[in-house]
Amino acid sequence: MENRNETFRTESPEETQALGEKLGKTLTQGDVIALIGDLGTGKTCLTQGIARGIGTASDEVVSSPSYILINEYNGKVPIYHIDLYRLENSEEIAELGLSEYMEGDGICIIEWAERMTDALPDTCIKIHITLVDATASHGDNETHTSILQSPEDENIRHIEIQHPIPR
Repeated sequence: MENRNETFRTESPEETQALGEKLGKTLTQGDVIALIGDLGTGKTCLTQGIARGIGTASDEVVSSPSYILINEYNGKVPIYHIDLYRLENSEEIAELGLSEYMEGDGICIIEWAERMTDALPDTCIKIHITLVDATASHGDNETHTSILQSPEDENIRHIEIQHPIPR
């Protein structure tokens, strides 16, 4: 399936959440979002914005389900927030029965989705998040770097969204 790519740069958690909120307003029941990025790149921050855009209550706390594995939130449609960080292999992931969530009545947001690439639906929206070294940014020649190499720029993110184009 062919993809349409959009690229964004955010420079604060608030900008990352605002981008997520904008995206969340476009999502519909059955959408699957695959978040791909290293530890600390802002996957949960983006998810907080997406949940707001989908219509979660302002007092509902959206947090990383790293230890719980799956959080469920109430929006205009149910939101299933899944975190695969703590899972070791594809067998553990298969045991979760994620297809029920991905084919269910809500919107499924999966952090560390690169751990189940083969099981993601073709219609999945993939979001790649990387940290950017602001000192090396010159237009299209952005250099991606680890937060450990550039702690003063830890909020600058390069976010690429791949939307599948139906045929």
